[in-house]
Amino acid sequence: MSNTWKIYILALVSFLVGTSEYVISGILDTISDTMGISVTSAGQLVTIFSFVYAIFTPILMALTAKVERQKLLVTALGIFVLGNVLSFVLPGYELFVVARIIMALGAGMVVVTALDIAAKIAAPGKQASSIATVVMGFTASLIIGVPLGRIVAAEFGWRSVFGLLALAGLLAMVVLYAAIPRIKGDAPVPLSKQLAFLKNGNVTLGLGITFFWLGGYSIAYTYISPYLLDVAGLNEGMLSGVLLAFGIASLVGSKFGGFSTDKWGVFPTLTGGMLLHVAALLLLSITVAFTNSWLPIVGILVLWSFAAWSSGPTQQLNLVRIEPNYSGIMLSLNQSMMQLSMAAGAGIGGIMIDQVSLSSITWIGMIGVILAIVAVFMLKLRMSAGKQGAPASIVQ
Repeated sequence: MSNTWKIYILALVSFLVGTSEYVISGILDTISDTMGISVTSAGQLVTIFSFVYAIFTPILMALTAKVERQKLLVTALGIFVLGNVLSFVLPGYELFVVARIIMALGAGMVVVTALDIAAKIAAPGKQASSIATVVMGFTASLIIGVPLGRIVAAEFGWRSVFGLLALAGLLAMVVLYAAIPRIKGDAPVPLSKQLAFLKNGNVTLGLGITFFWLGGYSIAYTYISPYLLDVAGLNEGMLSGVLLAFGIASLVGSKFGGFSTDKWGVFPTLTGGMLLHVAALLLLSITVAFTNSWLPIVGILVLWSFAAWSSGPTQQLNLVRIEPNYSGIMLSLNQSMMQLSMAAGAGIGGIMIDQVSLSSITWIGMIGVILAIVAVFMLKLRMSAGKQGAPASIVQ
């Protein structure tokens, strides 16, 4: 098997992990109904997963830095499979929470190890594209995994989604064991060294952009299914198709974000994408208040997804250029911040639903993205001040 196909297999594994995380948003109302819990309680399943992923992945990767990569990947995938099996068979909300914690512990190690392997087996000069392929697998879970999970849940019950993920994970373990070469681990980077970068004001602002941008997005997206059904007035039969359109728009937005960054620079792309993000959430909030017509609502949802994910590749590049000699640490910190922001977003969204209303989540999400725009401007000012006399392209 060529290394190109091995990287595609790693991308498929990344897709499985991403689906396990994102699919909750697509079946949130179903989990709430069948378990007899509130939508807010169901939404905390996202918070718990993201929080465990963010906090424990750097710790576990530091502890296992020297472990041979193929062995680590298969073992981590085994932990992930165990979490899905428990999600499928264990009754009750509390035990499902335990299963989600186990799932998240495995998921974080799977994604980081898959990225590491992809970079090491890639052809010379193809490391970046190989990493992008694995990341694309994770993104594809939003495009395909969430609507597919909604369809499977409607036909066979929501627990069947995790049963299928467990079966697919078991098959992937066999393939990975046979196909992935034995690769030595790396010298561990102490957590203290990673966290020391937070003392850099530019790094802190850069990570703040991720937190507020994705947190604002997560406040609304976590509860997208009940929002579309109960607030926007869409019917159940349309929901899978709408989620698919939303996912496709995220892929297009991500591609456009990369193109725009190359052509116009980091700061114009971040600012433009986030302003459009705010406008889309504002339009959605106003539109659902005055009409239940599905066409304008779906159009605005597509615009929202496009705008939100146009910031993804740009923000990763933004962090890498802040500390270009430590790109791996910057990307690792950004991954943790992304998960923390999703955990915070789901938690804040749940509070707003309980204390205000389900319709409030888009308004609160807007505030998060506006704070991200403020952070973008602050970072640009700091970097411009630090690069006085340098070519303008450096701070674009």
